[in-house]
Amino acid sequence: MDAMPECQIDGRVREVPAHGIPAHEVLAPDEQRLPIVFASPHSGQRYPSHFIENSRLSPLELRRSEDSFVDEIFAAAPEAGAPLLRALFPRAYVDPNREPFELDPEMFADSLPDYANTRSPRVAAGLGTIARVVASGAEIYSGKLSFSEAMERIRGYYWPYHTALRDLVERTRETFGFCLLIDCHSMPSKGVPTNGSVNLEGIDVVLGDAFGRACARKVSDCAERSLAGRGFRVARNNPYSGGFVTRHYGRPSEGVHCLQIELNRKLYMDEARIERGRNFGQVREDIRALIDDLAALTEKGL
Repeated sequence: MDAMPECQIDGRVREVPAHGIPAHEVLAPDEQRLPIVFASPHSGQRYPSHFIENSRLSPLELRRSEDSFVDEIFAAAPEAGAPLLRALFPRAYVDPNREPFELDPEMFADSLPDYANTRSPRVAAGLGTIARVVASGAEIYSGKLSFSEAMERIRGYYWPYHTALRDLVERTRETFGFCLLIDCHSMPSKGVPTNGSVNLEGIDVVLGDAFGRACARKVSDCAERSLAGRGFRVARNNPYSGGFVTRHYGRPSEGVHCLQIELNRKLYMDEARIERGRNFGQVREDIRALIDDLAALTEKGL
């Protein structure tokens, strides 16, 4: 049986990206004053040239999977006293909100190791660690990949992102006694093929806490109260209850709480052109207010 490479999320493995694109960036305050870490795993826009050349899709089509501009919307976090981690690589290239080896065997020319998770719902939808399709459902590749290519992406981008995230979470917990991790995402205004018949009509924000398992209830309550008070229509855990990051890091009994926030893209951007919309500045202000409300919540601990 193949042995899974050791300790690649919770360990300290640091790899150099193979294609010259930094894996991530930490926007840090001069001094961390809040027990909160913000992370944007899907807003990366730096596409390796070999990836674009080997794709059957145009650059604009590849960007359909991005959580475009989400890192900018949460950019007030460092000013408020909390670090913001953002991936610089695109989700269509490698997805850090998956297990490290959620892989579709049909995508690869060679056999996958025994430790690969080939049967998850994400893999079935074409959205594993190495995605087969973009969010619109369009196939990314015209040919098959090698497993060595997948390993190169995981070692160079996925693992360093999670090492940085784990460092931030652990340092925050050591300093403050606990950590609140906010995983920042966006969602399309309408359901897409990979989401089945999801109906997002009338929903502005979805809060995912793994149905109460990933964070204290008062965290989700605070976020909902803050956003609803500023006019957002908020849903909880439906249709997004939290991905790998939420469920892996959210361990309230160990002092780490994680809440996933999904913003409807129509609030702040032109989804067809992937451009900032006229309400972009207002949404940033609303999110700054949310950050302030979460900061106030954490003053007395969780």
